[in-house]
Amino acid sequence: MSFAAAAPARSGLGLSGTAMLLTAPALFASNMVAARWAHDASLPPVFLAFGRWLIALLILLPLAAPALRAHRRTLRRSLPSLLPLAVLGMGVAVAPQYIGAQTTSATNIALIFSCSPILVALLEAAIWRKPLSALRAAGLALALGGVLTVLSRGDAQALARLAFGQGDLWVLLAATGWALYTVLQKRLSLPAAVPDSARLATLMLGGVLALAPFAAIEAASGAVPPWTDPRLAATLLFLAVVPSLGAYYVYGRLISQAGPATAGLAMFLVPVYAALLAWPLLGEAPQLFHAYGFVMILFGVRLASTRRRAAATGAAAAAA
Repeated sequence: MSFAAAAPARSGLGLSGTAMLLTAPALFASNMVAARWAHDASLPPVFLAFGRWLIALLILLPLAAPALRAHRRTLRRSLPSLLPLAVLGMGVAVAPQYIGAQTTSATNIALIFSCSPILVALLEAAIWRKPLSALRAAGLALALGGVLTVLSRGDAQALARLAFGQGDLWVLLAATGWALYTVLQKRLSLPAAVPDSARLATLMLGGVLALAPFAAIEAASGAVPPWTDPRLAATLLFLAVVPSLGAYYVYGRLISQAGPATAGLAMFLVPVYAALLAWPLLGEAPQLFHAYGFVMILFGVRLASTRRRAAATGAAAAAA
């Protein structure tokens, strides 16, 4: 009997995968809290997206430079795969979200983005014919129920009062870009030998280049950043370090280890973390419905990310 057969059949993410699944949405949630904190600074949305990636790239570049030089030929050959990821993950998933935040509520942004795991599952089923098991579907439904519990503050009638407008369409575009980024990062042929820092730096550079002309158009229209406002530098630096460098690195590792469908489940936790972060930073204390929603989301994510034991056992028996 081989070692694979003798080892117990495993299901789920493992300790490191679970840690990343819980950490990534906390880092992403900080993006919403920071944007809300800086709302009065009147930061142009496209400039905000462009600036965060430019500063993140400048911070990462000294660390990634040796790997970029050593693997420059490999990275050049991989540009057809890396550029779409840069446009989707650093451009489409970010700038429209900031644009939409000008005319829609934080509740609507969280609600729309929390549906990205469902978009990931639908994209994989529709384009790559990946079946959606009953177990995963049940987990998605339970997690979505937890999100709705948080967003409705435990009041089912509140869901009927939610209104969607032009800003929500921008956020929906961002959520779709994020779902495509999640799926394609696993599906495209990426250079496995290239260190994560060099790959991430290349994606950031692509995002900066993609956003630069739109930031210029925004500036030409009169939306000039308030250069003398200290919140501008503070917000850009925070966005560059936490939801850019931190979140995208952890999320990329999670996709590599667990796959896009499971990694996408992390987005279900973003509204919960946003509520928890808003307590000390914005004075919004968590309520009992946050606990109910959090438990539902955790169980749903766990259920949706667990492989059926029968399948795992069959795979182990085949290796005997």
